[in-house]
Amino acid sequence: MKKVAPIDERKADHIRINLDEDVRSGIRTGLEKYRFTHEALPEIALSDVGLGLTLFGKKLRAPILISSMTGGTEEAGEINARLAEAAQETGIAMGLGSQRAAIDQPIQTPTFSIARKIAPDALLFANLGAVQLNYGYGIEECQRAIDMIEADALILHLNPLQEAVQAGGDTNFADLAKKIEDICKKLDVPVIAKEVGWGISERTAKLLADCGVDAIDVAGAGGTSWSQVEMHRAPDEFTRELAATFVDWGINTADSIFNVKKVTPKMTIFASGGLKNGLDIAKSIALGATLGGMTSPFLKAAMISTEKVVDAIELVKKQIEVTFFAAGISELNGNVGVGLRPTPTRPNQNP
Repeated sequence: MKKVAPIDERKADHIRINLDEDVRSGIRTGLEKYRFTHEALPEIALSDVGLGLTLFGKKLRAPILISSMTGGTEEAGEINARLAEAAQETGIAMGLGSQRAAIDQPIQTPTFSIARKIAPDALLFANLGAVQLNYGYGIEECQRAIDMIEADALILHLNPLQEAVQAGGDTNFADLAKKIEDICKKLDVPVIAKEVGWGISERTAKLLADCGVDAIDVAGAGGTSWSQVEMHRAPDEFTRELAATFVDWGINTADSIFNVKKVTPKMTIFASGGLKNGLDIAKSIALGATLGGMTSPFLKAAMISTEKVVDAIELVKKQIEVTFFAAGISELNGNVGVGLRPTPTRPNQNP
C-alpha cells in the first residue's frame, strides 16, 4: 500500500512546490487570442474609470479575487493573515484554501479563522472539496467551514484529475451532483463551484447550474497545473510518471468562460487559471466574468509582507484601470466586451 501523507504535510508541500518548482500547465489561457481596441480619443478621464461592484451583498473596490490558496499549517496561517489584511485594506475578495484540514484536525482552525478576525469587512469564501460529500461530509461540515471564517459564500472545489494522480486520492466522484444540489438547497449562503485548474466544459456548467450553484469559478488550464504539483510530491516513479502525463490536460480559461456563458448565460462567473495581471482580468471581464482570480503573484508577495501583497493588488487594480481607460470604457456595468477583439492569426502561425 502506498503511503499517504498527512493532510498538514500535503499543505506544506503544496506551498513549497508552488514557490520553488515549475508547475505551469502546458496549455495557454486562451486570453492571448484577444486584444482590446485601442482608442486614441477615449473621451473619458482616467479618473472616470470605476471598478467598484457589489457581489453577494458586499461592496468591492475592484473585481479582483485572491484565489483560494492555503491553510492548515503554521506557515499557511501567516500567509492567510497577510492576504486577509491586504484584502481588507484594498477592498477585494478572498478565498481560503480547503478547510478539510481544520474540519478533521480542529487544532488547525486558527490558520483559517484568522482571516475574518483581520478582515472583518472583506468578502470571504469558505472552501471544501466537493468530493468529500462522498466520503462522509454533509451539511454539518459545510456549515462548520462557513462558521469557521464567518464566510459570505462557500466554495465547493472540483479536482478529479488531481485526486486521480496522487497517492491515496479520493476518486469517488459518482453521483456527486445530487449531493451538491442538496447542499445548495440547505445552506443560507451562496455556493460557488470551482475547478482547480483544468477548466469547465459545457456539460459540467449545465450540471452545476441545475444543481443550483450561485457562481462558477472556471479555473481554466493555463496556469498552475496541479498534476505537476502532485508530480513533484509523488512518492514513487510510477506516480510521478502518471502525474507528468497530464501537463497539457484541460480546457483553457477563455474557452471555459464561453462554455459557461453558452449554457447558462445568467450564471455569475469567476475567471481564474493563469491570469498574470490586470490586463488578463480585464479581458476575462470583457468575455463575461465578474471577478478575476489570481494566486501566484499574491502568494509570492505574502511570503514577504502584507505591504508587498497590497502593492501587488494595487498594481493589478491600476492595470485594469489603464486597460479600460485606453479602450474608452468607464465602468464595469457598461458594455465592457465591445472593445475586445480576437487577435488575427498570421499565415503559418499556430492558433
